[in-house]
Amino acid sequence: MIAVTTAGLLLAGCSGGGSPSASGSDVTLTFWGTYGNGGNSAQTDELQNELIPAFEKDNPGIKVEYVDMPYDGLKQKLTTSAAGGELPDLIRSDIGWVAQFAKLGVFKQLDGTMPGFEDLASAVYPGTLETTSWNGHYYGIPLNTNTRVLVTNSDTLKKAGMTAPPATFDDLKKLATGLAGTGTFAFADSGLNAWNVMPWIWSAGGDITDADLTVSTGYLNSPESVAGVQLLVDLYKEGQIPNLITGNSGATGTSDGLPGGQYASILDGPWMQDIWAGQYPGFTPVYSPVPAGKGGSISVVGGESLVVTEATAHADAAYKFVEFSQSETYQLGMAKAGQMSVKPEFAKKQAALVPYFAAFADQLATARARLPIPQAGEVDTILNDELVPAFEGKATVADALTSAAKKIDALLAANH
Repeated sequence: MIAVTTAGLLLAGCSGGGSPSASGSDVTLTFWGTYGNGGNSAQTDELQNELIPAFEKDNPGIKVEYVDMPYDGLKQKLTTSAAGGELPDLIRSDIGWVAQFAKLGVFKQLDGTMPGFEDLASAVYPGTLETTSWNGHYYGIPLNTNTRVLVTNSDTLKKAGMTAPPATFDDLKKLATGLAGTGTFAFADSGLNAWNVMPWIWSAGGDITDADLTVSTGYLNSPESVAGVQLLVDLYKEGQIPNLITGNSGATGTSDGLPGGQYASILDGPWMQDIWAGQYPGFTPVYSPVPAGKGGSISVVGGESLVVTEATAHADAAYKFVEFSQSETYQLGMAKAGQMSVKPEFAKKQAALVPYFAAFADQLATARARLPIPQAGEVDTILNDELVPAFEGKATVADALTSAAKKIDALLAANH
């Protein structure tokens, strides 16, 4: 089915790169996205009432029809529509899907194909661009982004005798020492996937693979990577990280445990600000960089990308919308509606609109992407399955990461 689907899409992609002027009539681009996910009307209103009209005004002859979908349903719709040959021109894709659908021939390669792409690519945060890559090429442009920073409860800092959030690994250990016997955990997180553990591994100076994504052994189980995970394991064994991190569903969630004072610090994203404002109006979160190790302070990139499908018959018009998505009008319009810009040049103007975005923008300067491979979900499963025994004392961190690296090696080999 994949072979037939891919061939059909490639043929469809050859059917047109036409522009409005070439056809002599208006072109309508269909754009699938999830801006309204969770009932977020501010983003869909901004897109449909301000941004699309602005694009259409500047590009006579091109219309954009936006179709909003539930986040959980978009990937399924994309999968079934690809098989049936009924794809839109543009998709706001989760960054975790890009490599998967690029490998299947569903998303169009933009480098070397879209005029001016290289200039657009050079203007975004490097970590966000990495999320659009597959097999040495780029299959989208970062559209909006986010990252995780350390979020601290200032009352718990005072309880530990500290006046500022932990800036280093050693500071986090100091926080744990100060909280011993108080009933407050120094740190909490809700899993051991790449989203959870890679900030610690990277900040310790480790990595998950080589730069060419060919091998994990020697990287994921390096002394530096081991040290990053060992920090968490040691704190867990000292009773300073709750068993939420190993999957205990009965433990208090981080979104409640931090404002409630059970947890002194967590890693989380910019979306929590509005959640806490509604649920815990008296809580003022303190945002700061991921504690630094030998590798510095490095977090993980999240967000969405804008992709062009191989099925489009209007590639030139779609490229114009891709270019528009990187403009100040689009990026700051969506920042106003709650989406972080992918361009560092807009960081100051963005902070003027949404002040708490500043800490996240600073972290994005060094934030990195999770593995941009089709089997990214399998990597998460491997990490979690191998690391839980290390936290439970059934394996050493070095042995756990060595076993995980071997399994990831097999995934990487399948892509070459």
